[in-house]
Amino acid sequence: MTSKKTMTLIMNGVIAAIYLALTIIVNPMASGPIQFRISESLNHIVVFNKRLLWGVFAGVLLYNMMFSEFGILDVAFGGVQTLGSLLITALLSKVIKDKKKLLIANTLVFSLSMCLIALMLNMAVEAPFWVTYGWTFISELVIMAISAPIMYAIDKRINFDKY
Repeated sequence: MTSKKTMTLIMNGVIAAIYLALTIIVNPMASGPIQFRISESLNHIVVFNKRLLWGVFAGVLLYNMMFSEFGILDVAFGGVQTLGSLLITALLSKVIKDKKKLLIANTLVFSLSMCLIALMLNMAVEAPFWVTYGWTFISELVIMAISAPIMYAIDKRINFDKY
């Protein structure tokens, strides 16, 4: 029998691999001022199980290390944006007990935090900050809003909290 810690570690590895694969599939649209990373839907896993946030974080770091045209800047800014947002949602889960409301909060946290990605793009390629923030905010909001009910349904089927 496998221990809960081992299962959590395995699930984090699986989540990182899924994040990486989903981002590679949409690679041309995964970076830049308008981003549609369908893998961002995995950010919602933190709503169901805080212990699985490390898989999402690892997936972001791996993709940005291996494929981002912005190199270490994207690793740093993307990593801080993702981990920070995941941790904020984990903290919010202590006060927001309703999963549907927490999914909405998570969507807003991630969308608002895209200011860090806009800042990185401004630094890397002199993209205009506010326009870039507007587009990254909207693209994150769309992906997160569409995927929230999908992740809710997936959790009902497989129960992320058991890992």
